[in-house]
Amino acid sequence: MAVSTETKRRFAAATALRGLLMLVAGLYALIWPGQALTVLVLFGGILLIVDGVLGLWSLTFGGGKSGNYWFDVVANALSLILGILIFISPLIATILTASLLATLVGIVALGVGIMQIVVVMRERALYAHIWPVILSGVSYVVLGLVFLFFPVVSTTVMVMFGGIMLIVLSLGLFGWAWKLYQRTRSA
Repeated sequence: MAVSTETKRRFAAATALRGLLMLVAGLYALIWPGQALTVLVLFGGILLIVDGVLGLWSLTFGGGKSGNYWFDVVANALSLILGILIFISPLIATILTASLLATLVGIVALGVGIMQIVVVMRERALYAHIWPVILSGVSYVVLGLVFLFFPVVSTTVMVMFGGIMLIVLSLGLFGWAWKLYQRTRSA
């Protein structure tokens, strides 16, 4: 089945619109990372509310019963309650969520760095040069400590990094949209 030129143009326009939305979101995250993180947490709260309501509805009226009925009821109720709490106080939820995630990343990075250093020191005879692996391990340890001691700052930097990635992705989408549009003109 052949696709019409008009449909191809609409697809190119939709791709360009996706690129524009990603560019705006990336710039927002880059310029106002704290507010962008709060917006992300609010969207997460909304998703938890919707998930909890739909899950409870499914269990009650939708025939979504499973072998773990009470577990499902509790899980969906907790999802709903957590979503409402996030929606009521997004700033506190953002700080708690960002701190928790940064702490988890910090612990993992610290563990990876220490393991790298221990393994290379124990098996240094197998390595021609151990300093690159030790440098990598020390870098992980420093990254882990930064995330552990400065969780809000590190998550803000990660949001800014995400904004940069969105901007780069938007440029790729603009290029793809332009290529699609050019194909419709030559056809």
